[in-house]
Amino acid sequence: MSPDLGAPRRIVVVGGGVAAFSAASELRARGYDGALTLLSPEGLPYDRPPLSKGYLLGSEDAAKIVLAPEDWYAEHGVEVLTERAAALRPSEASVELGNGRTLGADRVLIATGARPRPLAVPGGEAALTLRDRADADALRAALAPGARVVVVGAGLIGAEVTSAAVGFGAEVTLVDPIDPPLVPAVGEALARRLHEMHGEHGVRTVASVPVEIAASDGGACLVRLAGGSAVAADAIVAGIGIVPNSALAADAGIEVDDGVLVDASGATSNPGVFAAGDVSRLRHPDGALARRAEHWEAAVRSGQAAAAGMLGEPAPEFGAPWFWSDRYGAHVEAVGTLDARSAGRIVLREADGLPQAAFLLADDGRLLGAAAVGFPLLIRAARRIMDRGLAPDPAALADPSVPPRKLIH
Repeated sequence: MSPDLGAPRRIVVVGGGVAAFSAASELRARGYDGALTLLSPEGLPYDRPPLSKGYLLGSEDAAKIVLAPEDWYAEHGVEVLTERAAALRPSEASVELGNGRTLGADRVLIATGARPRPLAVPGGEAALTLRDRADADALRAALAPGARVVVVGAGLIGAEVTSAAVGFGAEVTLVDPIDPPLVPAVGEALARRLHEMHGEHGVRTVASVPVEIAASDGGACLVRLAGGSAVAADAIVAGIGIVPNSALAADAGIEVDDGVLVDASGATSNPGVFAAGDVSRLRHPDGALARRAEHWEAAVRSGQAAAAGMLGEPAPEFGAPWFWSDRYGAHVEAVGTLDARSAGRIVLREADGLPQAAFLLADDGRLLGAAAVGFPLLIRAARRIMDRGLAPDPAALADPSVPPRKLIH
């Protein structure tokens, strides 16, 4: 922020998600004892994965999904303000708030997250989205027994919303042009199995895209699809990705390109300003831009890395990226990549005619990624194998009788 940075004494974290919380927690864990303010318009930071799972279903309330209770912030000297940041003033080492107040800051972390990608068709504004608690509350109210629900997008969020809607007794149509979706994330065999679960639970899947949403009788809508067909809906949900909230950075002259560009420490193009979570995008030392990581663990890790960076300390080393998802009572986990389009080969582990897990091996035998349905210990073993750079026995990977712990040796 200022020309002579020195050791930080006033840090402002803009955002209230898991990246923001992880950064604040890591700063205190690393011994930072200066002023620390979180700008979180929704109040205490809370966990977002439950919004499409337990919170949406009603098995978890708002108090249960907070990342830490209120007394944690008092004990750790973290001030939480529900004001929005209106502007960054790097040359003045300050942050301007929406109420006109100005906060001094010699380090700023932008952790503003992302917003749902809008359904860009005529009438698309009628579609519900899922990103925060208010979205989940509105969606829950729409998922009545017998309600006709059209979900656009069969990725992780769309699939979880579809599963929840079925649980509420809704009649669901799931629309996505890719059949099956999620192949790069879990491999084709598991992607096919996961997509088929929808039909097994009474969901109609349609490989198409909406072209218009038109009003119908009684407050319902008609979702017109490419090819001329149409689906009646009492509620429409769009789960077609997210858009990073990078305007705050862009307005301050910080480099953005589908996210705020950062190095491994979370540093942006402006000294003293860092970014983490869904709003950030890694720029490698050679200038190549990585895909934005949009999973929970990636947000945690980037928040921790930015905390170290703001203190001028080396970024922690992390293993392969990991994510999880749930649908129809089935738990899905994946680590690394299962995208075999560039190199490597897929090894499947099957039982009773169904794929349990998929592994991607590099040409030299190293494990590049793994995914499993209902076998988290397999993924735990895969993470250890990948972190050690080992080349597992392909036959053992494929054999369902080989326990996960035996794969590591």
